Amino acid sequence: MGYLRRIGIFALLTCLTAFPGVPAQAGSAHPPDRIDLPNGWRPEGITTDGKHLYVGSLADGSIWRASPRTGEGEVLAAGEAGRTAVGVEYDRRRDLLWVAGGAAGVIRAQDADTGRVLRTYTLPPATARFVNDLVVTRRAVFATDSEQKELAVVPLKWRHHHAHHHRGTHLPPASAIRMLPLTGDFELQDGFDLNGIARSGRHLLAVQSNTGLLFRVNGRTGNTLAIDLGGASLVNGDGIEVGRGVVYVVKNRLNQIAVLDLNRRLTRGTVEQTITDPGFDVPTTVALVRHSLFAVNARFTTPPTPDTAYWITRVDAP
Repeated sequence: MGYLRRIGIFALLTCLTAFPGVPAQAGSAHPPDRIDLPNGWRPEGITTDGKHLYVGSLADGSIWRASPRTGEGEVLAAGEAGRTAVGVEYDRRRDLLWVAGGAAGVIRAQDADTGRVLRTYTLPPATARFVNDLVVTRRAVFATDSEQKELAVVPLKWRHHHAHHHRGTHLPPASAIRMLPLTGDFELQDGFDLNGIARSGRHLLAVQSNTGLLFRVNGRTGNTLAIDLGGASLVNGDGIEVGRGVVYVVKNRLNQIAVLDLNRRLTRGTVEQTITDPGFDVPTTVALVRHSLFAVNARFTTPPTPDTAYWITRVDAP
């Protein structure tokens, strides 16, 4: 039993009576297993602040916000023609949403209460860009570019007279964005490369969709290490969520969520379980709320129209 799994079991046992929504609490409402999104929404990224779910739109960059307990939601931020929202990540320290802008090669910082765009960070020109997913740490926002061998980095330890003040913090200027070249085991391949990204301890985790490899990434140096999963493949790997002692990796077109147990150094691990559900239709990313995983279904195999139905599927988090 790995380090993460031992910690996870302890946390689960101690938290079963602490969180609303678990069976131990009499009268608590069970969260809905399906939450409908507006027709034509075209979701890809989902995140949570613990009280709300936030879902971006590939169609126009809109942001939708809902309660994970009731499923009731509304449009938080209207989109614009030519804008897209791929990965989204909630920043608790600043009450922000960080949004990956896909082929436009941008990262947006948006107010989590109003949806207002506070700052846009543009990656430097390249032959191709696809800003896919992102994660927030104490010192920076890191975003994957599925077309390049580098991460985009927005430093958050920034003090400058051009910084944007937002609720006691300073957003760095648009010029502060930098690129972190990736070295070590990671190599570009044909097709979609680095996709989902998350933080685990002092390191980052990132999955390569086309090869099925999972990497430990040093956020300071860019050095990468392929994690030994004992021959298990994470092909079609998309969003990553770090839970209580386990790591969840969504395998989009396979309609699966792999549950990983990694050792403390993040050098080895095993796939302990694979979650499937009839409600999955190309899930891309997940948000962990208490003991539930909320997976957003991108439905990439279904032609998108203004009337196409989209939804979030809830499953129990092992």
